[in-house]
Amino acid sequence: MSTIPDLASLHALGPAQQPTYPDRAAVDKAVAKLRTMPPLVFAGECDDLTSKIAAVARGEAFMLQGGDCAETFEGVTADNVRNKLRVLLQMAVVLTYAASVPVVKVGRLAGQYAKPRSSDLETRDGVTLPAYRGDAVNGFEFTPEARVPNPQRLVDVYHASASTLNLVRAFVTGGYADLRQVHTWNTDFVRSSPVGQQYEQLAGEIERALTFMKAIGADPDEFHRVDFHSSHEALVLEYEHAMTRIDSRTDLPYDVSGHFVWIGERTRQLSGAHVELLSHIRNPIGVKLGPTTTPDDAIALAQRLNPDNTAGRLTFITRFGAGKIRDGLPHLIEKVTASGLEVAWICDPMHGNTFEASSGYKTRRFDDVIEEVQGFFDVHRALGTWPGGVHVELTGDDVTECVGGGEELTDMDLSSRYESVCDPRLNRVQSLELSFLVAEMLRQA
Repeated sequence: MSTIPDLASLHALGPAQQPTYPDRAAVDKAVAKLRTMPPLVFAGECDDLTSKIAAVARGEAFMLQGGDCAETFEGVTADNVRNKLRVLLQMAVVLTYAASVPVVKVGRLAGQYAKPRSSDLETRDGVTLPAYRGDAVNGFEFTPEARVPNPQRLVDVYHASASTLNLVRAFVTGGYADLRQVHTWNTDFVRSSPVGQQYEQLAGEIERALTFMKAIGADPDEFHRVDFHSSHEALVLEYEHAMTRIDSRTDLPYDVSGHFVWIGERTRQLSGAHVELLSHIRNPIGVKLGPTTTPDDAIALAQRLNPDNTAGRLTFITRFGAGKIRDGLPHLIEKVTASGLEVAWICDPMHGNTFEASSGYKTRRFDDVIEEVQGFFDVHRALGTWPGGVHVELTGDDVTECVGGGEELTDMDLSSRYESVCDPRLNRVQSLELSFLVAEMLRQA
């Protein structure tokens, strides 16, 4: 397990969803530069997350994974990073307090810059250009210059991720994540919403509990900081390979671009390059499983990616769609469980529920998102297994990208603040509403 396959052998496997770079020398230069850069995360932090996800697999904790569909370089600002962190902290505190389970907090950030696409090309008004594959690859602007894949952007991803992680670490250790801040996380547009008022009530209860704890002389360190981990889809092989290093403590390889990396639905081919690379690293990893996944597929992936059956090493992130989860998920869980595999199960209720609104915007119905999570919980309850977490695309801002929810956003509202460069995200009010509904499901689980 201590070897890392070379890049040429990975490319010989014909990897899916890779950029077509026009200048190979420029790619080699960018990769060589990345190989000299310090790690973004440390192997010991990855091991810590593995042990936390092992608790999720055992049914002793719940995983909250969320953040942007696709991060942008422009979005690396203190306000933007704080807003995403704030909504995740709010959601986590609702889940922890209302459901009485530890919540493992994983941001879909500091690396989520590349996106798989259903087509290599995009046509607008008779003009055809390469599809936008995320800021890691090319520019969003629909011009021939912007859409050429540029390997220098991989170095830019490193710097943007370093800045984001630096901000996150400062926030979570510098007092912002202190539980006594629960009221201050509920400022601005959220406070006036019904779900914001529900949160205020809960924050009041937490505050009273903390005051009681302090009065009896208990003030543990856990009240003042949180453990927060980064994650992204391991998509562009040049970047992930350059960031895979041998840990000096253990002589084992880790992908030090993020604590948790996952393989997407489009790149989970058993004999493919992504499965090959991630089978060698020691990070906790995830695999997205859609409605075409058979139980045999899932078992084969587990055996390939986690041959030692280490708890916390492998997470299956299911993305079926609200209408398919109750039919498709039970067979998968039953066979994987019967085969004795150590797996954490997480629900991605976003990717199976995307459609085009009458206004032309790509969107998701809040009710479909909730229905898929409810189906996920119902299936696990019926089988006696543990619904381990949720994986959601969200933002800390007041965007209008998903319809429905307590704010009752409609198709016509989408144009007012649609800011995503890729898929529609839940806004902060919808994210908080989701956390209360999931907390209720967790109580019953």
